[in-house]
Amino acid sequence: MHVRYSLAPIAMSALFAAPAFAAGLAVNIEIPRLNVSEYHRPYVATWIERADNSVADTLAVWYDVRTKTNNPEGEGTKWLKDMRQWWRRAGRELTVPIDGVTGATKPAGKHQLSFTEGTAAMPKLAPGAYKLVVEAAREVGVARW
Repeated sequence: MHVRYSLAPIAMSALFAAPAFAAGLAVNIEIPRLNVSEYHRPYVATWIERADNSVADTLAVWYDVRTKTNNPEGEGTKWLKDMRQWWRRAGRELTVPIDGVTGATKPAGKHQLSFTEGTAAMPKLAPGAYKLVVEAAREVGVARW
């Protein structure tokens, strides 16, 4: 599932232009409970896109970070490409893990993400039109939400 939110240029300008205040962004993501026999937590990518659909920056990526073999990044890195839009636009160029950006998959429920301008997860953005994009993919079938 892909969720797109257009952030008005005026709001984004106000959000990112005030040097005296720490600008920020709060994102609420709800992962639904699915009644299936083999449940896998979804992989989720959240990023900011410019008006031309290029990625301004990746805010968060949740994937299976457990180390099952000698791969220090976790077995889940090979499935990141299932988040197709994010992978094509930014993911394949990144080396994970990324401090402050990547993390473990989350259980069903509500999750709040907070970002502060100028941190590793949220760069300073020039005033303009941006979109907040959230993409999720789940293993075993095409159960996207």
